[in-house]
Amino acid sequence: MNLPRRLGPDDADMEAVHVLLVESFADMEGQIDPPSSLTRMGVDDLRVLAAEGPAWVIGAPPVGCVFTRVQGDNLYLQKLAVAPAARGRGVARRLIDTAADHARAEGLQALQLKTRIELVKNHAAFIRLGFSCIGWSAHPGYEHATSLTFARLVDDPEQDG
Repeated sequence: MNLPRRLGPDDADMEAVHVLLVESFADMEGQIDPPSSLTRMGVDDLRVLAAEGPAWVIGAPPVGCVFTRVQGDNLYLQKLAVAPAARGRGVARRLIDTAADHARAEGLQALQLKTRIELVKNHAAFIRLGFSCIGWSAHPGYEHATSLTFARLVDDPEQDG
């Protein structure tokens, strides 16, 4: 498996990354409410995300990706995806470890991400990857929790590798 490489806003693989995201998020359709923001995003929107913060991709064609942005003392992970055929091979771990290395080098304290309440398998996967649930939030117009927030300290030696 390839190592993660930085994905720039003008990267030739951006269209393939969009396809990866659409395929990876497809099983959420009908499971989550409200629908993923990805349903409203195109390649140009991904280019904007890649310009706002570091993004990484694994594989050619891409089998995994993550977009990030700095939020206070944290590196927020968004649009983390692994192709269904590549799941269980350490792709997400490599991407998250790369993001943690970047956050550590930038003096940031933690990685954070959100996942939907309904995606229980994702919650378990993030816990296995060293994250802890630290809270919940509701999308605009919802009075009940729609997402859980997870965090992982970047200087926790138990999380390396």
